[in-house]
Amino acid sequence: MFPDRKPLTARSVIASTLLGVDPPRLSTGTLVRTGELFGIAPGTTRVALSRMVAAGDLVSDGDGYRLVGRLLERQARQQASRDATTLPWDGTWELAFVRSGGPRAADVRASLRRALADLRLGQLREGVWLRPTNLPADRSPEARAVAATQCLRVAAARIEPAPDPADVWDLDGWATGARLLGEELATILPRLEAGDTGVLAEGFVVSAAVLRHLQHDPLLPNELLPADWPGGDLRRRYDRYDTAFRAVLSDWHRRHGALSR
Repeated sequence: MFPDRKPLTARSVIASTLLGVDPPRLSTGTLVRTGELFGIAPGTTRVALSRMVAAGDLVSDGDGYRLVGRLLERQARQQASRDATTLPWDGTWELAFVRSGGPRAADVRASLRRALADLRLGQLREGVWLRPTNLPADRSPEARAVAATQCLRVAAARIEPAPDPADVWDLDGWATGARLLGEELATILPRLEAGDTGVLAEGFVVSAAVLRHLQHDPLLPNELLPADWPGGDLRRRYDRYDTAFRAVLSDWHRRHGALSR
C-alpha cells in the first residue's frame, strides 16, 4: 500500500479544512480564502458549500458552516486513527461471520466491507473477518451497527493455530507507505517551521494523505507486529508537522483577511 493522492477539488478542500479543526466550524470567508490558496475560484467554493449542505455533509451556521453527518463521523474516525488507543492483548480474537442467505445487493456488501474495515477487522477468507481483541469494544458505533445487521460476532475467541497477521493484512505495504509519508513530512516540516506559506498547498495534500493512511493501520498488538513497525514514528512526525502547518495556515488567514471562526 503506497500513499495515495487525490486531486484537490473545492469539496475536498472544504472537507479537509473542516476535518482539521475542533470544533469543525469555520466562517464562509475562511473557507473561501482557503480555496483561493489552492487556486479554486470563490464562486466554485460557494457552489460546493451549497451542494454539501444539500447532501447533508454541512449545515449553515450563522456566517459559516459546520460539519454534520458522514463527515462528522469521519472526523471521529480520523481522530481515533491519530490517537491509536489500544488495550493490552490477552491472546484472544474478535471474529465476525457474514450471515448466509440470499444474494445481497452490491451497495449492501460494500457498506459491510467499509464497516468491518472501520472496525479494523481483516478478512481471513470469504465471509470470515477477525482481529486481535486489543481495541476498545465501543469503537466506531456506526460501523458496529452496520456489521451487526449482517454478521454474527464472537467477542473473544482462542484460535489454534493463530493466523499469521501478514496473511490477513498487507503489513509490508502499509509500512512502506508510512515510511514514504514520513520522509515527505520531514522534507516539508523545516519550511513550515520557518513560516513559509509557499509550501501550504503541497503540505495540505501530504497531510490529507497521512490521515487517510493512518485509517488503514490495523492497530495490531506489538506481539504481532514487525520489530521496526513505523506506525508510532509516523504519528509522532505528523503531530509535530500538523502543529506547524496549522500555525502557518492561521497566519496566512490573518494576513489575507479571513476570519478564523
